Amino acid sequence: MSYEQDNPWCQEIKEGIDRVMADSAELTYFYMNTKVDLQGGREKAKEAYELYEELKPDGIITVDDNAQSMFVVPYLKDRVSTPVFFCGVNNKASAYGYPNQHISGTLERGHIRESIAFLKQLIPDVENICFIVRSSPSGHAIKSQVESEQSTYIVPIEHFLLLTDSSQIEEFTRTRGAQCNAIYVDSLEGTTDINGKPMDNREVIDFLKNNYKGPVIGGNSYHVEDGAVSAVAKTGQEQGGIAAGMLLKALNGTPMEKLPVTRNYKGRRYINVNSIKELGIQPRPIVLRGATLVTTPK
Repeated sequence: MSYEQDNPWCQEIKEGIDRVMADSAELTYFYMNTKVDLQGGREKAKEAYELYEELKPDGIITVDDNAQSMFVVPYLKDRVSTPVFFCGVNNKASAYGYPNQHISGTLERGHIRESIAFLKQLIPDVENICFIVRSSPSGHAIKSQVESEQSTYIVPIEHFLLLTDSSQIEEFTRTRGAQCNAIYVDSLEGTTDINGKPMDNREVIDFLKNNYKGPVIGGNSYHVEDGAVSAVAKTGQEQGGIAAGMLLKALNGTPMEKLPVTRNYKGRRYINVNSIKELGIQPRPIVLRGATLVTTPK
């Protein structure tokens, strides 16, 4: 795993892997902690390789982009024959030289277009959207996705902020917040506060909402649970389940060329009841049909 054990995205992916493989394999998880300590990632990758040599596993699942660039490419790709299946990868597979004779997996693509369209159903007056994501490999990949598909969005993009610390949120909302009908957030974990301490997802969303009084939406269920208005969420469970299923097939004899790189497709609509009440949003009953309603924990 690229990130920390308590990272909600990692927890979702672990659930997906466990659901598919826990009854048929002995699973060992390793966390690189790169959301809170990106600079320490290369040392963690070295530790991961030492664990690989110790365990000599029959297969490996590598999660998110940092695990590919810091671990798979320098230590495993074209150097071992162990089947490797990735998931949670925002970048293009070709950026890492995937697929090859022992590596395949599933790309992660956010349902950004669908999340914006869902917000438009909740708040028809929304005429543009701004983006705030952390400046990280995942954040830059999200920006690339937005640039490639923005012509299909129901409203235009007004601004896109790649941030590293909370002061940039204050500056952005002060100078450009009034121009944003809504703000889409993703990949926020690891943004630092004024003391240089990494913030978790909820802390960043709370900080943003204290500085911006319009609707905030996201791309994951935990964004909504942490205070965003809504999302059409991709799930880590789907990512982990796909990668684990591919690995099981490989271990049971399916050739790698029969296991091409794929991507996620499922999306579930989420609405935060507290947040729509705060904003005075009164959605039509038909918009609520089939959506998962959540509240923000105290």
